[in-house]
Amino acid sequence: MIFWIPCLLVFIAAAIDLRKREVPDEIPLYLLAWTVGVTAGRWQASAWVSLALGLALGLVVAVALFALGGFGGGDAKLIAALGALVGPKPLLTLLFYVAVAGGVLGLVAKLRSQRDLPYAPAIALGFLAFLIGRWPSG
Repeated sequence: MIFWIPCLLVFIAAAIDLRKREVPDEIPLYLLAWTVGVTAGRWQASAWVSLALGLALGLVVAVALFALGGFGGGDAKLIAALGALVGPKPLLTLLFYVAVAGGVLGLVAKLRSQRDLPYAPAIALGFLAFLIGRWPSG
């Protein structure tokens, strides 16, 4: 249940990224605020340590991809906020799904002769696949 709002936010980011080729800074901030709220309200099993480690790991991975030119700044912030939400170990699974979605979308873009690819849609599809994959355990 706590993932409906984040899912909505990530898909809004994807829609904006498709249209404007940017992810507004507010979306990762809202996602992080949601995560802090559910952690403070104890609506989620993870603790503050999981939030901090997930955020840190998300930042490290996202900043590395940003530095290599694979991500934009908004994509990096979105991954960091999702890392805070899911925690460090599940973030690795989430990143796998994001990479697969990015590969598929990249292939479609190549077949359509597109030169660049907004990456928030891959993040959104990867997050959705991650949620579906863990649905029975919440």
